[in-house]
Amino acid sequence: MPPLGLLLGSIDFKHFELVLRDAQGDIPAVVLCYVLFLQNIFDFVIVAFAIFMAIKVMNNLRRKEEKAPTPAKPSAEAALLTEIRDLLKDQQPKA
Repeated sequence: MPPLGLLLGSIDFKHFELVLRDAQGDIPAVVLCYVLFLQNIFDFVIVAFAIFMAIKVMNNLRRKEEKAPTPAKPSAEAALLTEIRDLLKDQQPKA
């Protein structure tokens, strides 16, 4: 957590821990390093945000590709002329 340590005056967060049981002879102390857990959460949030933004950008690019212009609908006059052409084709004798 270097950025946070810099803001708080160069505090070393590695030494923040909660001692659950003191060392007894050959048995080492049981220590809960909660700062490591907080560091992992902080890292996860940063990575998750970066992935979220990357996926959001990719989805926006995909939407722009899908919004390709569709061909304009023919006018009423063009539709009528197309119908007349098709009727004339049907009436021609087949050789």
